[in-house]
Amino acid sequence: MKIGLHIRDYSFPGGTAAVAATLARIARHADQAGFAYIAVPDHVFQVSSVGPAELDMLEAYTTLGFLAGHTEKARLLTLVTAVTFRDPGMLAKIVSTLDVLSGGRAMLGIGAGWNREETAGLGLHFPEVAARFEHLEDALRLCARMWAEDESPFEGIHVRAERPLSRPRTLTRPHPPVLIGGEGEQKTLRLVAKYAQASNFFWTDRLPGKLAVLREHCEREGRDYAEIEKTVYYEFDPGPDGERAGAILDDLARIADAGLDTVIGPVTGAHTGTPLDVMGERIIPVAGKL
Repeated sequence: MKIGLHIRDYSFPGGTAAVAATLARIARHADQAGFAYIAVPDHVFQVSSVGPAELDMLEAYTTLGFLAGHTEKARLLTLVTAVTFRDPGMLAKIVSTLDVLSGGRAMLGIGAGWNREETAGLGLHFPEVAARFEHLEDALRLCARMWAEDESPFEGIHVRAERPLSRPRTLTRPHPPVLIGGEGEQKTLRLVAKYAQASNFFWTDRLPGKLAVLREHCEREGRDYAEIEKTVYYEFDPGPDGERAGAILDDLARIADAGLDTVIGPVTGAHTGTPLDVMGERIIPVAGKL
């Protein structure tokens, strides 16, 4: 089992002036501790489950580029990009650039989007749900086309590209992995089976049923279910001195038994350093054997 860090809150001690230095320190520490992924949210307002909208929220891909310069091993991604935030051709270009500048560590995390408040707040494009899923499939198809170096004209439902040229080529071959976030059984999981290398779920009682649905979609698409990385969101709170490390390992064992490959989530108190040490010394090595 692999472990990933989700940095979702930039409200660090010292305020906005301390964000860059604190973020760089967390990323370097996580990379050295053995986290396989470092993910950031792709929001423009903070989400209510974390705090008020007014909290600091960095633009995702600028942040990932910054993190690329402070890490060496961890794969970098958003968890996840709302497809309507950026035109698909530009999104493919952004992820390609991140892949080159990170030495081949980019991953495209993407979904249909859900946060109407932030999109209305900044005047961003946010069509109704059916159209967002059409945009999502257009984006998945166009990214695949560009990364396959197929420059023939592309026409989707909403997107047209006369010459989908992508240079420089990605270092990750055949292309950066695609993770689709969401659990919708009719649309999201079908797109995972058809286009993605990974899927992100929540750790709930409904998860076994969701995995069964994904397996069914894979069978219909002629896809090997085992080749899709199943990731789950989980909040790590090892405690100030690691006193909850054992409980986390018990949870990870149950998650592994359920058929999940990777766990990604925030680490409480990551900015202090000690919880990342606990993760690196007592949790990540054991999880790697599950």
